[in-house]
Amino acid sequence: MITFYEKMSDLFAANVPFVAVTVVDTIGSVPNEAGSKMLVTMDGLLFGTVGGGKIENRAIQEAQKLLAQSDEEARQNATRTMYAQWALDRDIGMTCGGSVRMYFEAFNVKSWHITIFGAGHVANALINILVNLDCRITCVDPRVEWLDKLPESSKLKKVACDDMPKYGPQIPDGSYVLLITMGHGTDKPILLEILRHWKQRQFPYLGAIGSKAKAARLRNDVKEAGLRTELCDVFYCPIGIPVGSNHPQEIAISVAAQLLQVRDAVSAKSAEKESKKEGIV
Repeated sequence: MITFYEKMSDLFAANVPFVAVTVVDTIGSVPNEAGSKMLVTMDGLLFGTVGGGKIENRAIQEAQKLLAQSDEEARQNATRTMYAQWALDRDIGMTCGGSVRMYFEAFNVKSWHITIFGAGHVANALINILVNLDCRITCVDPRVEWLDKLPESSKLKKVACDDMPKYGPQIPDGSYVLLITMGHGTDKPILLEILRHWKQRQFPYLGAIGSKAKAARLRNDVKEAGLRTELCDVFYCPIGIPVGSNHPQEIAISVAAQLLQVRDAVSAKSAEKESKKEGIV
């Protein structure tokens, strides 16, 4: 017989968005005891129970609200958790006189998307790290044989594209964008195409692999293309935190660490902004 945690593991492996609901406390007469659990997807109850009837229907509705949050709400509420406490007669409309407290935790729904142009050695090493994190990845490269070398994962979308700059409009909103292609000649047109539309569409992270010499060359390319000088400061080059050697695996670790740094800084800034708006701080 399949268990709650086995079913939960299946959802993780399939990358299906879901909410785990747990009864953490009860008082008085209630339909189920503390520790009862269920799994909810956008299709409804998938596994388990927290009591059935009206209370379970209310819990399913609240779980689906978590799953249905917009990308902006998801970025501002990165943990995707909440508690709910209900008096069964007053809040749920049941004849029971007790109360129940539930914990909701959403999984596979965080909106951290990473778009990588290039499927070479460094990109391969980086993607093998990222597929173990709670993110979604798109890798774009014209070379099908290199895309085929990437790991198979439900978190990874492989895109064979002969004209990578033209893929720019398809980059998901809020994506963290990395240019790790065959070299300056292929990174440059992608970067310039993204920067041409920067006023209308910005990304929290934009980086191009390379040395300080390449960084200077790319910034000169921006100026020669007639773009605003301040756009030279919106992208990272070199990418990664200053650790390790030039080995692809070590570069990948340094880049993954920088992505996490920026992601957490963006989340903290969004949370602070939201708190100020609500008058909390």
